[in-house]
Amino acid sequence: MRTPLLAAVSMIAAIAAASAASAQQPDLYKTNPFLGTRPVAGAEPRQPNGLRAPEPLARGTATPEAIAAAKTEMAKPRTEPGYSPPRLKDGKPDLQGVWSNASNTRLTRPTQFATLVMNDEEAAKARREHPQNIRQATDDNQKEADGLLNGRDLAAGRGYNSFWIDPGTNYSLTKGTWRTSWIVDPPNGQIPVSEDGRKLLASRRTDRGTGFDNPEERGMAERCIFFGGSSGPPLMNGLYNNNYRITQSHDAVAIEAEMVHETRIVRLNAKHNPSVLNKYAGDSIGWWEGDTLVVETINVNPTGGGQASISPTGKVIERFTRYNDKQVLYEFEVNDPALYTQVWKGEVGLNAAPNLYEYACHEGNYGLDGILKGGRANDRRGITNKASGGREE
Repeated sequence: MRTPLLAAVSMIAAIAAASAASAQQPDLYKTNPFLGTRPVAGAEPRQPNGLRAPEPLARGTATPEAIAAAKTEMAKPRTEPGYSPPRLKDGKPDLQGVWSNASNTRLTRPTQFATLVMNDEEAAKARREHPQNIRQATDDNQKEADGLLNGRDLAAGRGYNSFWIDPGTNYSLTKGTWRTSWIVDPPNGQIPVSEDGRKLLASRRTDRGTGFDNPEERGMAERCIFFGGSSGPPLMNGLYNNNYRITQSHDAVAIEAEMVHETRIVRLNAKHNPSVLNKYAGDSIGWWEGDTLVVETINVNPTGGGQASISPTGKVIERFTRYNDKQVLYEFEVNDPALYTQVWKGEVGLNAAPNLYEYACHEGNYGLDGILKGGRANDRRGITNKASGGREE
């Protein structure tokens, strides 16, 4: 087992915390470690290294520079100049192998970055200052003598020490440039959720299941059934298990995620199944456009899906192209008017990786067992069970 199985509980808690924080529009100086400490009145904002802190951008703002950078990157060719991909017997490019999106780059753009791209100097500085990189190098200077197993790190908001995580230690080099987000459109690097979409997503969250009486009342991840965040669509990175194995045949492509080994079968040159067959990761069909594999996914089950929420009428288009021998360019676009104000797009560099590792979930899922036992203990004491955040069940 590569990771502790309290992962499911920690992941759900982290997502809930992030959603709550976003809804409350938190103080950026408290939530963004790159901004340093809040300045006193009349003083320039400073980072911990003494340099002038960047001004936090509004989440919906895209500068002219950001718009220009996004347009330039999207217009670049999908293949490294002069590169010819290896091919299978049927002449199609060989996408097979193990690929990883482990990276400091994530789906959305942090507020300290003004545009999509960084130069080498900016990327090196961002890499040095990234909290996850510092944490992995120092483990917050924790020592066993400090009482690592007494729960104090959990109370401080830490699910693991750095031994258990593998998020990547560098920003993504995609199409030859350092990227600050996977999202390239909108140019501000943010998910363009509409007001109606926010309401719909809020109503769906209450249906995910956080009860304390039966396993069926818990979320899919806590029950080791479906995580989605990594397997998508789209394929996104997290704290660990960021590897994928692609296997091809003449009429199908299998995309296996390291996280719980969820495997999506893409049927080539096929028609979609009836909408009643709404699998957790949706119904994926594919075809080749030149040297690019195009995958269309619809009918995503409301209890499934990945980091990008999809409504029953939404659609995700993915494109896989060999950029060079060491990277597959992965592009995606999300088209869902029920949730978003526009079609939004992203580009990810999937880098060659050595192997896929075992992820054992059911074998050590003491989190689910503990949640239900805690509920029964509260029942015996006459205490009302409450989910995280105080919502009564």
